[in-house]
Amino acid sequence: MLNFLLKRLLAIIPVLLGITLLLFFMLRMLPGDPAQVLAGQMASPADVEIIRVQMGLDKPVYIQYASFLNRLVHLDLGVSARTQNPVIEEIWAKLPNTVLLALCAITLACAFGIPAGVIAAVRPYSWVDYLVTIASLFGISMPVFWLGIMLMIVFSITLQWLPAGGIGTWKHLVLPSVTLAAFVVAFIARMTRSCMLEVLSQDYVTTARSKGLKEKAIIIKHALKNALIPIITVVGLQFGLLLGGAVLTETVFAWPGLGRLIVDSILARDYAMIQGSILIFGLLYTLVNLVVDLTYAFVDPRIRYE
Repeated sequence: MLNFLLKRLLAIIPVLLGITLLLFFMLRMLPGDPAQVLAGQMASPADVEIIRVQMGLDKPVYIQYASFLNRLVHLDLGVSARTQNPVIEEIWAKLPNTVLLALCAITLACAFGIPAGVIAAVRPYSWVDYLVTIASLFGISMPVFWLGIMLMIVFSITLQWLPAGGIGTWKHLVLPSVTLAAFVVAFIARMTRSCMLEVLSQDYVTTARSKGLKEKAIIIKHALKNALIPIITVVGLQFGLLLGGAVLTETVFAWPGLGRLIVDSILARDYAMIQGSILIFGLLYTLVNLVVDLTYAFVDPRIRYE
């Protein structure tokens, strides 16, 4: 396991290098001059050129990329052109909010998605199964921003139970968490149902029933335990996507997270902040995948032995 862990940690390096390469050159292809955006429309060409030199945009692209990698090796993500603060400080201030939102959303998704999938698999083609299927299709098809606005209208404006946005108490966390979780619940429920149906048809489940074991013990200890590998994969991937895909939700609910920071940075053409934020997202996604792979070994001992 130690050798496996070291290999996976080393494999993160080329992945992050590829992310920086694609991100750096794709940003340079965006229309608009960052120096002009920062200086303002009324700025003179001389002022714009001074800002361009300060940002290092007067140098060739490959030199800019080499300079970026040199700073990255020293854990320096640069300085934000918009706020003049170190990028790492801005990210560190916003990242906990995004992680908290993603954790709450994935917890809600697992709490509702896994039991729903199990119940649908135990009673296939019943009204419960059809209800779970319809709810899953609704969750997958519903745009995040539309669902967030609808929840805001109902629970914040009409009923006035929950705040419409911002951060502070646990009430501010409810609506954005539910909005994010609605999409993930559908995937988890469908995957759980599919895996459980496959496992419940296996011979060892039939044998357990023939021995007179209680149905609850068969479902939880035998069926669900052996169906966990694909479910863990989906949960891990969805959690990684939540970390990087909460941009719309954070924007709708004015949640001060990393996703909203990226939107503001894109509008301001803040290259350093965009590069640093997305690089952190990439690092978190690879670490989540690593944790998922390590979890396999604890769920299935055969993987650990191999």
